[in-house]
Amino acid sequence: MASSREQLLAMLAEKSFRLGQFTLSSGGTSDYYIDCRLTTLDATGALLTGQTVLQEIQTRWWGADAIGGLTLGADPIVVATSVISAQQGKPIHGFLVRKAEKTHGTGQRIEGFRQNPSRVVIVDDVCTTGASTIQAIEAAREFGFEIAGVLCLVEREEAGGRANVEKAAAPAEFVALFTANDVRAQHLKGNVPAIFAVSAKCDLCDRPAVTNSPGNRCAVHKP
Repeated sequence: MASSREQLLAMLAEKSFRLGQFTLSSGGTSDYYIDCRLTTLDATGALLTGQTVLQEIQTRWWGADAIGGLTLGADPIVVATSVISAQQGKPIHGFLVRKAEKTHGTGQRIEGFRQNPSRVVIVDDVCTTGASTIQAIEAAREFGFEIAGVLCLVEREEAGGRANVEKAAAPAEFVALFTANDVRAQHLKGNVPAIFAVSAKCDLCDRPAVTNSPGNRCAVHKP
């Protein structure tokens, strides 16, 4: 039987990876897009995510009291891992980092687990520039947490993301469960058809593209 890690990769490739023409949050463009939440918010995907992330934390002996990250990408990863850890009898609690402090109530930026001193693992779904991961690292340290390790599900291996996160996380270790190339290779093995962003247009006319080989082509101009 395939391991939880292998099953998670297969699900990311099937549900979360799409070929096409996309504009990224960093402002750049790409011929693929990864939406991990289609996997991490799936019932089975959440189970696999929690199992795989927890196993990685345990294998690396990070000794974490809690796991957290910047909302929204980290949310399902945090909850899934925390639940699986409780089932195993060694709970790792969860916290979320707001993108900005609340302007009402206690005004706190860290939600959930707030005990100090504590060792925590910072998680994210996709690392491109690393900006969201770095925000979470900085907020956690500002609160007083010790960073035991940093983990993302998928590293895009571009835009200097790894170097940025490693610098911010040091001396803690940064780990990616998979690279975008890992997910792409698995996706192509499954022969999943490409799905295009709405903005993708045929290179020869203004109709929506249905293929990108050769180039963007609509139903009329496709080979």
